[in-house]
Amino acid sequence: MGKRFKVLLYESMHQEGTALLEENCDVVYARSYDEQELIDQVSDVDAIIIRANGAVSEKVIAAADNLKVIGRHGVGLDAIDLEAAKKRGIRVVYTPLANRESVAEHFVALALILAKKIRQADIALRDGYWQARYELIGTELRGKTLGVLGFGRIGRQTARICRGGFDMRILYYDPIEYPQAEKELDAARVDEKLLFETSDFISINMPLLPETRHFVNAELLNLMKPTACVVNMARGPIWSEADVAEALQANRIAGAGADVYEVEPATADNPLLKLDNFVGTPHMSAHTEEAMILMSLVARDVLSVLEGKDPEFPVM
Repeated sequence: MGKRFKVLLYESMHQEGTALLEENCDVVYARSYDEQELIDQVSDVDAIIIRANGAVSEKVIAAADNLKVIGRHGVGLDAIDLEAAKKRGIRVVYTPLANRESVAEHFVALALILAKKIRQADIALRDGYWQARYELIGTELRGKTLGVLGFGRIGRQTARICRGGFDMRILYYDPIEYPQAEKELDAARVDEKLLFETSDFISINMPLLPETRHFVNAELLNLMKPTACVVNMARGPIWSEADVAEALQANRIAGAGADVYEVEPATADNPLLKLDNFVGTPHMSAHTEEAMILMSLVARDVLSVLEGKDPEFPVM
């Protein structure tokens, strides 16, 4: 690469990807995620890589005269104004395969914690209440029905683990049909109501779009079996936290879990965090060593675009 390009990283990332950039580019870091601060910093950058914080808004894009490519460290694109990028002819790349395994495994972990009542058991053990072993009666995943809401790469990998490891029956809801995956997993595509009525465990894996905001609400939750659990692995606003909390408080469903929240960072007054039949993690499901390396390698596609080559994983 002849010219040294300038790349703005919103956050630090794994050294494997960072080293690729530093070898070929001048790398700078965002001073703040405030929109005006970003506008002041992007006038001469050739590329932006965004991770979990901040946004690449229309105003940021408009202020970046030299911008050629936006890289997403991960998969969610809701923080990038794709329309504004398209109008400017700016490429957008991401890492759709990087966190497939880590997020799918994280669902299984949360589902097992709920099924086996591990959170309550751990508290009881630490409190010296051995009698809990007779009171906390769990359930098994084997042979149960898994409903996957959004059958993209992560949703399908979740289904593979649950089918292969626990012999679970697989149902999925998605606007797109996946006949090959249906054959591989003996999966059935159903509407959202049948999925919520039938499933014992539900994994939410939908993208956040205007039409998916609060897609999971009281109407669907009220269809669930009282023994069923739902886990949000996608984006917080896809379900109504208030409706989930109400269903848990009323014991209309057995449990819920999440790695994502309507407001992040989640605050102490979040109603879900006050409930014993909820288990959560702080948006960390993609944070395995393996996934962090793969996500940082968005650097490869950023460099490809800067060199005039076609990226491997373009959004557009």
